[in-house]
This record gives sequence, structure tokens and C-alpha cells, in this order.
Amino acid sequence: MAGRIRQSDIDEVKSRTNIADIVGDYVSLKSAGVGSMKGLCPFHDERSPSFHVRPQVGFYHCFGCGESGDVISFLRAMDHVSFTEAVERLAARIGFQLHYEDGGDTPDHGNRARLLAANAAAADFFIEQLRTPGAEPGRRFLGERGFDAAAATTFGVGFAPKSWDELTRHLRGRGFRDDELAASGLVSSGDRGVYDRFRGRLVWPIRDVTGQTVGFGARKLLDDDQGPKYLNTPETPVYHKAQVLYGLDLAKRDISRSHQVVVVEGYTDVMACHLAGVTTAVATCGTSFGVDHIKVLRRVLGDDNAGGEVVFTFDPDAAGQKAAMRAFSEEQRFAAQTYVAVAPEGLDPCDLRIERGDGAVRSLIETKRPMFEFVIRQRLSEFDLDSVEGRVSALRAAAPIVADIRDASLRPGYTRELSRLLGTELGEVQRAVSAASKRSTRSTEAPLRDTPPVEVPVRPYSITELPGDPSTRLERDALMAMLQHPRLIGGDLISRATQTGFSNPSLAMVRDGIASAVATIDRPDWLDGVVAEVPETLRPFVQQLVVAPIPERSERELSAYVTGITRSLIDRDLLRRKTELLGRLQRTDPGDRETYTAVQLGLVQLEAERRALREE
Repeated sequence: MAGRIRQSDIDEVKSRTNIADIVGDYVSLKSAGVGSMKGLCPFHDERSPSFHVRPQVGFYHCFGCGESGDVISFLRAMDHVSFTEAVERLAARIGFQLHYEDGGDTPDHGNRARLLAANAAAADFFIEQLRTPGAEPGRRFLGERGFDAAAATTFGVGFAPKSWDELTRHLRGRGFRDDELAASGLVSSGDRGVYDRFRGRLVWPIRDVTGQTVGFGARKLLDDDQGPKYLNTPETPVYHKAQVLYGLDLAKRDISRSHQVVVVEGYTDVMACHLAGVTTAVATCGTSFGVDHIKVLRRVLGDDNAGGEVVFTFDPDAAGQKAAMRAFSEEQRFAAQTYVAVAPEGLDPCDLRIERGDGAVRSLIETKRPMFEFVIRQRLSEFDLDSVEGRVSALRAAAPIVADIRDASLRPGYTRELSRLLGTELGEVQRAVSAASKRSTRSTEAPLRDTPPVEVPVRPYSITELPGDPSTRLERDALMAMLQHPRLIGGDLISRATQTGFSNPSLAMVRDGIASAVATIDRPDWLDGVVAEVPETLRPFVQQLVVAPIPERSERELSAYVTGITRSLIDRDLLRRKTELLGRLQRTDPGDRETYTAVQLGLVQLEAERRALREE
């Protein structure tokens, strides 16, 4: 077993890794000023972005939940890997060879890394098997649905041979143990021992947002296969079906750029959409679309306003309508507008592409209908609108849907539409919607009985809680400039700034930490030195100052700003000292020529320092 990774190697990996690239695999980031980026926090659910990333200093911080750290801690939190695994993954990404202090052979990866490696090896095995004679049913299945060899390669489609344990034996030969294969969901156990979970099936790799294979979905091909039509990897330490979306690794860039995501129902639908030019399509994996899927999509979508689009495709049959209503029940978790696209004659995107071509698939998405319109029509279809009783019941059922529309500007239009569909007077519909809205408000505001009080966790001191007076703001902004752009300011100016007096005690302790580490500002780990110098309870506070966005300016103006704010801090201190000397001069007896002259000389020197500072 290898020893600890050399600290110098860890520092090198961190310095050569752009944290924004790593975070960007999970979160859609937008510019928040020069050198600053922001997005929806991956650690808690939020409506507007409070998660900030500062690539130049390698830190992130969420001003909503308080999570903060560097690129290693981010990977550890997101993928539940050890410190060593996180460093090794980052090193592999940049092609850096790590060294271990105690020597040793190839490092013994943690369990998660072994499961991912087993899945990756299995994916390669399945791809190779698709080329064999025994995989002819799989190739025929793909061909009949308009997918050629290039499409199969793009999506990593493979074939699981109709064999008891061919995959098992293959992976054993690659050094994987049976317990690792079982934990990864690749094999099962029975009276005859360990055997392959997937046999005689077409196989799609299910990848997480970073592109790592975490599981598989397998489609039945053979008549003698007694299993379900689709068989997925069971829940494992790396595969959680409620949190993964098939195709997201391929779609995430276009989702982030276009602010649109298309949710379809199957693996072949995702393939058909992408090949037809709808490159924002994803699908759930053997489970209904739920809250955890929404959280993942909101981060990738950058879902912080109503400018985005979420398009659901459903079959028009009973099962599709049920799926649509489930999606509608979670619709308000999105800030984006939600839509429904239903193909003519009940065709799914894959069949639509086969029968009518790529243009029909694109047209399906372009002719989407708002989710609320779709759901209202579905609800009304349950009633006999030719009878008075049916129309009254339909109004009672549909009014809450209109009342729940979060965009108040849309409600009047949908109220009129409901009135038209029912053939009922507008005033009657308006009263029903208003009553439904009041009932919804009362149920929301009513206290829950027998509910224990919620304990509010104690958070570390936050820069958002600092006093808003000009003096504290200057101290805060100057520290942010020194922490984030020390090389632009220079060691000499920072040293002078850290000798000034501070009114806020927490900011003063950060100032002292900078003073202790100022000699190392040219080193990549100098911020770690600052953090180490402050009391442990203030370390998250330092990271907030490191990540907080500086007023947005062009690159050319940035140097002037950070040096200017630092000089302002020094000038404030010089002015304070000048005021003190002026007061002392007023209190000095003019007859005490020695003291009087010394104070005057001090004033002249201070004024000269202030003039020189302004001229620098």
C-alpha cells in the first residue's frame, strides 16, 4: 500500500487545476465580475445563486449555506471520495505523476474508485462484445431504430453476451474481486455461485455529470429472456437512480448554454433527440422524474430566473398522462418555464425520427405547449362538460391549477382560457380561482400541529453580517483585494496596509493573518498560510473574503481598483494619525518649543506620506 502523497505534489496539482473546470462539471457557472463566477449551490436547494467560485485563488463559498473550500474538498463533498482519491483524480486529469512519501506500488484506491473502475472496465467489455457475431440481435435492434455504428460509439452502447459469467471472468482477470463486482451491481449470486447480471442484452452505460460510468441499463432482446424489458443496475454506493439522468454528461454544455433541457422517457429517445439536433435531451433511469432530478438539472441549467425552459415529452396514453401529472406536481420547484411536447399519433422521439425524420423531432420540441395548458386540458378531460354538474366539477378541479401559477402575470390569461374551455362566464371562473388561491394561502400559512421546533444551525461569522458603516466596508473590501490579488498590489503595499488600525475585530484578525503570511504571496499555497494563521472559528470567514465578488470591472481597471482600495486603507490610517497629532498640537503649550516642533514635524511627515501615496 502506498504512503501519503507528497505535499509538494498536492500543491502542484492544486495550482495546475482550474477549480472552475471541476465545479463546472456539476454547476452551471456565470460571470460575477472579474475573476469571479457564481451558480446555484450544489450543497443546498436555492432559487437564486449564492455559490461563488474564485478560480484565481482556487476557492469556493456559498453565502447561503456556508459551504466553502478548495477543489479537493469540493470533489470530496460531491463524489464522497477520500482526500487521496480526490488528489489522484485531479492528477490523472492533468497527467501529473504523483509521488508517495513511503514509496510503495500503485496506490490502493478506496471502495468508490474501485467500483467506478469496475464499471469502466465493464463498459469497455460491452462495447467490444457489440462487434462479435453473438451480438447480431443487438446490432439489428439498433439498425431498425436508425442507429449506426457511429451512434453506438457516441453513446457507448454495448452488448452483454448470453453467457453465465463471461463478464465476471473477464473482470476477475483485470484484478477485480467478486465482492467488488457484487457491490458494483455487475454480478449476482445464486446457488451456482456468482453470475453476470446482464446476459444477452443491449447495454447502455449510465454516466454521472462528470462522465464517469456509474451503472448500466440493459434492454431485453431474446425471446427466451424471462426478465423485464429493461433491467438496470441496482442501487450501489456509486449509482443512485433518483439522482442520475441518462445523457446528462453529453447534454450538460448545451443545456447550460441554451438554458433549455428536454426530458424524454428512454435511452433510445435520448439518442434520437441528440442525433436529430436536440442536444439537450436527458432521461431518467428506471424511475419517475423526481425532486433529486430537479436539483441536478437546476444546477446545470443555471435555473435562477424564468428565462430557462424545461420541456417534458410524454406518451399520450394513460401512463404518459400519469407521468405528466407527477411532473406537474413538482413544476414549481423550477424557476424556468415548463412545457410539454406530445408527438402526433403517440409516437415517442425515437419512433418519430424513424417515421418522419430528424426535422419532425426538432419540430416536436419547437411546438411545445406550456405545462399549465396541458395539465388544465388533461384535468378537464376527466369530466362531462356537456352537463352543468360536469362543468361545475371541472371548474372546482381546474381552478386550483390556475391559482397555483407562480407567475402572477400569467394567471389572468389562464383564467380566461379556462373560462373559454368550460363555456362558463369569466366572473364565475375568476371567483373560483380567487377562492382556490385563498385556500392555498391558508394551508401554507397554517401551523403544523405536533411539529417539533426547527433547530437553526449555528453558522460561522459571515461577511453578510458585517456592519454596513463606511469604515467596516473599506476594511472588508481592502482585505478582499489583498487576499484575491496580492501580486497586483505587491508585498510592500500589503505590508503597509496590514500595519494600519482596524475598527472591526474579526477583520483585524484576518489582517494579522495576512501580515504573518505576506512574505509568501508568490507561493501557490500562500492563502493556506493565511487561513492557518487565524483562529479556527474564523477560517470559513477568510474563505468568504477570498471568494466574495469584487465590484465588476474590466481586467485593465482591476489593478487600479485593488491597489487603490489598499491605498485608501493606508490613507485612512494616515489621516487618523494626522487628526491625533493635530489634537495633540492644540493641547501642547506653545512655550514647550521642543514638543511643539516635534509634533509639527510629525504632521509634515504624515502629509508627505499621504502625498506620496496618492502619487504612486
